Amino acid sequence: MTDQIRFEPDQPLHVQVREMIRRQALNGELVDESGRLMTEAQLGRHFGVSRITIRSAIAPLVDSGLFERTPGRGTFLRSNESERWMGRLLGFQEVIAEQGYHPGAEILDKGMTNAAGEDIHAALNERAIWQLRRVRFADQMPIAIEHAFYPPDIGLDLQDRDLINIRMYQVFDDELGLRIGTARQSISARLSTGEEQRLLQLDGLTALIEMQRLTLSTDGRPLELLRAVYRSDYFRFAIDLTRA
Repeated sequence: MTDQIRFEPDQPLHVQVREMIRRQALNGELVDESGRLMTEAQLGRHFGVSRITIRSAIAPLVDSGLFERTPGRGTFLRSNESERWMGRLLGFQEVIAEQGYHPGAEILDKGMTNAAGEDIHAALNERAIWQLRRVRFADQMPIAIEHAFYPPDIGLDLQDRDLINIRMYQVFDDELGLRIGTARQSISARLSTGEEQRLLQLDGLTALIEMQRLTLSTDGRPLELLRAVYRSDYFRFAIDLTRA
């Protein structure tokens, strides 16, 4: 089986194995009917790598809650996806750090535009808009594409900052004096485009989670309109509901 597995030379081996374990386990492979994962020795033979590499691959999956180790029994699939909780306004950096991964980004485009789309101009109540488009990473694995739009005064303040590692909402609060009040968020599902398949390293047509969020200041001013797509094998959105 190992002769079918191709590893990329420019990416750490344990990261590639980790994502293979994640995907295959979520597809019902590598685990038995009880959800118990193969042993390290079995996984090592399956992927053709050392047990040290397998341990390095599994550890963050346990830390993120996907798997749970039970002494004397083994490692069990605990959840079908990494989980992102709604009801808390968090940026990508915060979400990924909470999951135990190192966040990263690649900037695809940034700058002023007058042609962002009528709905975007209307949502921000601006004629000119500053935009930022990035691929977002967790431990060097591309998992999301974000396209954010800002009023020009905010964008011009952001453009010379470290947009790879920036914690946007923290900058709003601590440095720009913009107090975040509420956000309106919608979530849907759709199939990936060819460009998204390339940027997210997907194997063909894949279901993605699509999200749009308009963030407002405490006085109701639009601060950011974010449109993003997430790999559906990485994110699950959950919300607690109560009946009044």
